[in-house]
Amino acid sequence: MAAGNESCLLDAVVVSRQGVWPDTAFISGQSLPRPLTETVLPVVVGILALGVGAQVAAKRLRVPSVLFLIVIGVIVGPEGLGFVTIETFGGGLSTVVGLSVAIIIFDGAFHLRREKLAEAPRAVIRMMTIGAALAFVGTTLAVRVFLGTGWDVAALIGALLIATGPTVITPLLEVVTVREHVGTTLEAEGIFNDVTAAVLAIVVFEVFVVGDAPAEIPVAFLQRLVVGLGVGVVVAAGVYYLLREVRPPAGDAPQVARLVTLTGALVSYGLAESVAPETGVAAAATAGIVLGNLELPHHEEILAFNRDLTLVVLSFVFISLAALIDFGALFGLGVGGVAVVVAVTLIVRPILVAVSTTHWRFTRGEKYFLSLVGPRGIIPASVATLFAIELELAGQFEAAQTLVGTVFLVIFITVVLQAGLARQIAEHLNVVPMRSIIVGGGRVGRALATRLEKRGENVHLIDSDPSVVSGLRADGFTAHEGDGTDAETLSGAGIEDAKLLVATTADDDTNLLVSQLARTKFGVEDVVARVNTPENVSAFDTLDVRAIDVASATAWSLDNEIERPALAHWMNELGEGHDAQEITVTAEELEGATIRELGAEIPDGCMVAVVARDGETYVPDAEMVLEEGDRVTFIGREDAVRTAVKRFHPHD
Repeated sequence: MAAGNESCLLDAVVVSRQGVWPDTAFISGQSLPRPLTETVLPVVVGILALGVGAQVAAKRLRVPSVLFLIVIGVIVGPEGLGFVTIETFGGGLSTVVGLSVAIIIFDGAFHLRREKLAEAPRAVIRMMTIGAALAFVGTTLAVRVFLGTGWDVAALIGALLIATGPTVITPLLEVVTVREHVGTTLEAEGIFNDVTAAVLAIVVFEVFVVGDAPAEIPVAFLQRLVVGLGVGVVVAAGVYYLLREVRPPAGDAPQVARLVTLTGALVSYGLAESVAPETGVAAAATAGIVLGNLELPHHEEILAFNRDLTLVVLSFVFISLAALIDFGALFGLGVGGVAVVVAVTLIVRPILVAVSTTHWRFTRGEKYFLSLVGPRGIIPASVATLFAIELELAGQFEAAQTLVGTVFLVIFITVVLQAGLARQIAEHLNVVPMRSIIVGGGRVGRALATRLEKRGENVHLIDSDPSVVSGLRADGFTAHEGDGTDAETLSGAGIEDAKLLVATTADDDTNLLVSQLARTKFGVEDVVARVNTPENVSAFDTLDVRAIDVASATAWSLDNEIERPALAHWMNELGEGHDAQEITVTAEELEGATIRELGAEIPDGCMVAVVARDGETYVPDAEMVLEEGDRVTFIGREDAVRTAVKRFHPHD
């Protein structure tokens, strides 16, 4: 794109920033006359009503709401009923979308507490650096090769599609329960890479369209990033001062806290945008992260308010932008457009995930899940729309069509397939485990957590010692500070969704009380407790708690080490390439089967070791017939054992 277009484009930028759209501008083949203001109100009300209805339906059906929102947008848009068109909003749409994005980004960043980021620090850093770079380069190459565009348009699309975003990730994680480090990686990627995409896209646009030297890209990127970060920190400091030092009447304090925080999000966005275009996202994200990690008064009220407001503006923005999808532009991309989507989702995304998630805590299934679930959101859609307008004003109609068509095609397909099927993908890959809670983060609790984590369990530790909790978090464990005998602490760790609770403290009274709460108040099915004094075992037996007598367990371990060292070493190294798992016979396909028949159904490298029935344990012969309630233990190679368990208990 020639530098001679600079004057025209700068005028276009000024016009669009002022919210006045030219009478003869075009986007996706649609003219942009001045809007009829009297039609805006019923459209906005209708969009909000449909959006809220979609949110309610999504929660009941446990489907990410963005799937409903984008479908509604298509139905009410010009490709459907024509209820919403580009003429409906005129120049006001870019402003409304910008402020809405600020609220959504701020809310997502406000949730990113230090302890959450500590769940997967290496993965988060790699996703926002190496991962973002790979996404940019890979997408740019795919667009260049499959669509035959110039490097300018390809780089612009590559920059925009770095973003995933909280607009799609937040609704997705509300219905898909994954382990903390997986959810944190998705959330953090959405926030940080949205910032990267917005800033890099405007820099690429200015370099290739306005005509600055390509060497200016790194400098311009850093300048805008610094502006966004600086404005965000300053605004966050102002909000913090007001909330801590200016004390309203007690009854009004929560409301004032909510409003001041919301104002901070909007001011950070608007102030940064007035300094440099497309820095508002960075400012809103920075303000959200800073305030979310400070001890603000009424923090929980602010959190709840932000989330409710986010749901409302998310509904409006997603439906409005989905209504602008021109399927003619999408289909016009042809096979090349589909090839770009395939490359971005099935080649580029898996590569950047593989590079970013090398930590042992990420199971193979979790890596596949992150590879297959990376839907794009509002940032690429809104920024692409703005750039397309400016390109068309400059006479670059084909480039504008390719830009909007490609970005919206990737958004549409990833939202429908990846976000819409996220729960089914997670269940198929077995990355939705119930929680296993360990009370006591000492040597025993840590060692047990390590073994469970290596088996892919969703482990949460509780300890009252802040230094112990900090150490656990530093090592990548999900740890909660608090008293394990307190029901509120247990609830905070998610005991309502727990399948297992283990009390591992050095105090029997504490372990007994924890076990009693888990059994009687929360109804946890499987409760195991460490018993330090053998005489106390009977107290745990009365609660139907599996008691592990430390003295006896130590004696057993020593005896095994003396008499059968090979087996002892094998058992101690479970998770290091081999495993032992137990299932309960419930399925009709198992009940009545013999061990011989069962063996024919399991993969090589795995065998049935023992069968437990009516309190007795047997080494079965080939003709033993399985009965309902039998507990069958598989041992062998780790992958073979998992395949056997999944074959007969697909939801375990």
